[in-house]
Amino acid sequence: LFLLADEVYQDNVYNSARPVYSFKKILLGMKDPKYKNFQMASFDSTSKGYLGECGFRGGFMEVIGADDAIVKEIMKVFSAKLCPSLPGQIALSIEVNPPCPGDPSYELFQTEKNAVLQSLAHRAELTSSGLNRIDGVRCNAVEGAMYAFPRITIPPKAVEQAKNSGYDEPDVFYCFKLLEQKGISVVPGSGFGQIPGTHHFRTTILPPPETLASMMETIGDFNKSFLEEYS
Repeated sequence: LFLLADEVYQDNVYNSARPVYSFKKILLGMKDPKYKNFQMASFDSTSKGYLGECGFRGGFMEVIGADDAIVKEIMKVFSAKLCPSLPGQIALSIEVNPPCPGDPSYELFQTEKNAVLQSLAHRAELTSSGLNRIDGVRCNAVEGAMYAFPRITIPPKAVEQAKNSGYDEPDVFYCFKLLEQKGISVVPGSGFGQIPGTHHFRTTILPPPETLASMMETIGDFNKSFLEEYS
C-alpha cells in the first residue's frame, strides 16, 4: 500500500474542536514494526491553503519510506516536467520556510496569515448559513478547506425534464439552469460520488463577504422559482 495524503488544507480549519492530524506525525508515532517501512507521500501547494494564490503554480510532496524503485520512477517523472515559474518557487519557499519568532517579518507574517484564515472562517459561516436559509437546501457547516457541498431538492418533474433534455444527472440540469438564469456557476454533486438518490452541488466560499451575501440571495431566488416551476 502506498498512501497519497492530500494535506493542502491543513491550515484551513474553522472548527477548533476538529483539528487536522498530520499523516506523517501519526505514522511516525506508530510503534508497531510492521509500519516501519510504510510508504507515503504528503502533498501541499501554494495555490490553495492559507496562501491561496491560485496564480502561483507551485507545490511539493514529501515521500516517506518509499522503495528505491519507486523513488527512481518519481524522479524520472519530475525530471521530464517543466518547473514552476519563479513567482511560484518564491511563494513555495515562503510556505516551507516561513518567518520564525525573532525574525523581523515574523509578527507581520502572523498577522496577515491569521487575517486570511479569520476571513475564510467568516466566509465559510456566511456560505453555510446563507444556504440553510433557502427552502429545500441543507448544508453542513463548512469546517475547513474552501468549499460547501449543499444538498438540494429536485422534484420528480424536474428529474423527468432533465432526462428528457439529455442530462445524465438531475443536478447537472439544476446547475445549468442556475448558470443560464442567474449567471452563477456551481459544480454538480454527481461528479463527487454522492449517495444515490440524493442531489448536491459544490460551491466555493472565496468571494468577498458582500458578494457571498448577494450570491446566496440570488441562489435562493432561483431555487424558489425552480421548485415552483417543477412541483
